[in-house]
Amino acid sequence: MTIQIRTFELERLGPEERSELVTRSAVPDDDLRTQAAAIVREVRTGGDKALLGLNRKHGGGSASGGLRVDEGEIRDAFTSAARELIVALEEAISAIRTTHEAQRPVDQLVEPTPGVSVIRRWSPLRRVGVYVPGGGAAYPSSLLMGIIPAQVAGVSEIAVVCPASPSGSIDAAVLAAAHMLDVTEIYTTGGAQAIGALAYGTETIMRVQKIVGPGGAWVTAAKLAVYGAVGVDLPAGPSEAAVIVDRTTEPVVAAADLLCQAEHGPDSVVALVTSDQEVADEVISAASSQLEELERGDTIRDALETFGLVIIAGSPDEALMFTNEWAPEHVSILTADPRGDVASVTAAGSVFLGRWTPESAGDYATGANHILPTGGLAAAYGPLATEDFGSWSQVQELTRDGLERLAPTIRTLSAHEGLTAHAASVNVRLATTCVDVS
Repeated sequence: MTIQIRTFELERLGPEERSELVTRSAVPDDDLRTQAAAIVREVRTGGDKALLGLNRKHGGGSASGGLRVDEGEIRDAFTSAARELIVALEEAISAIRTTHEAQRPVDQLVEPTPGVSVIRRWSPLRRVGVYVPGGGAAYPSSLLMGIIPAQVAGVSEIAVVCPASPSGSIDAAVLAAAHMLDVTEIYTTGGAQAIGALAYGTETIMRVQKIVGPGGAWVTAAKLAVYGAVGVDLPAGPSEAAVIVDRTTEPVVAAADLLCQAEHGPDSVVALVTSDQEVADEVISAASSQLEELERGDTIRDALETFGLVIIAGSPDEALMFTNEWAPEHVSILTADPRGDVASVTAAGSVFLGRWTPESAGDYATGANHILPTGGLAAAYGPLATEDFGSWSQVQELTRDGLERLAPTIRTLSAHEGLTAHAASVNVRLATTCVDVS
C-alpha cells in the first residue's frame, strides 16, 4: 500500500503558508513544561526519597529500588556481551574519539595594539551529566556520543543517568559500552526526575555543571527548567531529516534514507525535497515497497503519514534554499553534484553527501556526533562537540606603554558614563614611578 504523504508546491504557497510549513519547535508545550518543572522541584527539595518515588510513579527505576548501578554489574555486562557487539563498539569509539580530538579548542592570543594582549582561554568542565535514553529501547551509541567528547575535553567526573527497561535494569549493551570507556558512575533513573537530580544533586547523586544527551519531551522540558542553575546542551525534539533529490537520484536510495529517520518514532519529521514531481513519486513508491520488509514498519508509516512532507520546489536552487528555511537535524543530498550543492546548505545539524553516505553511518560509525539540534534550531546551534564540555575565559595583560596608549580612551568613555573610579584605576597606576619589568 502506497504511503500517503502530504505534498506542498512552494510556488503555490504565500509567505504565511510557507512560514507555517517550516515552523515547528523543539520546546514542549507550556503544560508539559509546568509539570516537568514541578517534578524537578520535588527532586530538589526531596532528594533521594523523592527521586525513588518518582521512579516508581513514572517508570524507569531499578527493580531493586536502588539508584547507582553496581560496578560488578557493569563489568559483567561487558564480559558477557557478544564479540560482534564489542568489535562494533570498539570501531565506533575509535572513530568518535579521533573526530572529537581534532575539535579540541586551542587558546587564542590577540595583540590589538602594542603592549596589549588578550587571550581567549578554554578550560574543561570538572563534572558533567550524560542522559542516555532507555526504557523501551537501548542506545549505547548515545552513551558514546555523550561521554567521549567529554573525556576528550578533559572532564574528570562523568555521571550517567539512564532509565531501566520494563524488566527493571539498564540494557546490558549500554553498561558494556560504559565499561569500555571506564565510566562507573551510572544511575538508574530517567525522565524529568533524572534531570532534576543531576542539576541539584541528591544524597546519592552529586550535582553537575552541565547536562547533555538526547531525550524525550519530559527530558527536554526538564532541561529548560534547570537551565541557569546548570548548563544544558540544547533542547531537542523528535528526529527529523530532509532528503534532497533530483533526476539523477536512485529512488531506492532516497527512500531508504526517508525510512531510516522515520524509524526513530511516530513523531519523527521527514521531508523529501525536490524540483521534480516525477522523481518524488518514484521515491515514495520505492519507500512504500521497502516499508513492507521493515520490523518497525507501522511506526515508520505513522510518522510519514502524520508528519512527513513532500516539498516540490520551483528549481533545484529553491530546493536547497527551502532546506535552510526548514533547518533540519539531518540533510541528505542525493543530487548530481552533492559536493557543490552542500555549499548552499547553511542550516543543518549534520549533512550526508551522495549515495554512499547513509544517515545511519553518522548515527553509529563515522565519528561525527549524532546529538543534534532539532525544531529549526540548526539555524543557530550545531552538533554536540568537544568544546561544549568546557568554557571560555578572557585573560588580558598590558604593559605600562600599553596602558598609556589606552588611557585617553578609558578616561573619555568612563567620564561619559559617569564612572570616575574607572578612570582613577588608570591614573593611580600611571602616577607611580615603578619600573615596568614585563
